[in-house]
Parts: sequence; structure tokens; C-alpha cells
Amino acid sequence: MNNTKATHEDWFNVGKSDAYAGKPKTPPEDAESASMYDLGYSEGEITRPPTETPETEQE
Repeated sequence: MNNTKATHEDWFNVGKSDAYAGKPKTPPEDAESASMYDLGYSEGEITRPPTETPETEQE
């Protein structure tokens, strides 16, 4: 990803996507962008990917 054109939201989404995919953390070199990437990665680890559907209990 080109660091000069990526926004903080972009890096957040990349981090979240990497976590969903089970990829290792690969934050950018820029400190602010890396912080947003880490935040997204952390959120991705604790939430489900949007393509995953929760199982419903049947009674």
C-alpha cells in the first residue's frame, strides 16, 4: 500500500483485513499510520469478518 496516499482510515481497514485473514502484523513505517493499523488489527482479532455469519441456535 502506498503510504503517501493512504489515510488513517485506510490503514485501520488494512489492519482489520489482515487480522480477518489471519495474516501476521505488517504495520507501515510511519508512526501514525502504524498506530491506526495496530488499532484495526486489534479490532479485527476480536470481531468477526463481515463475510462470516453467526450460527443460530435452533430449538
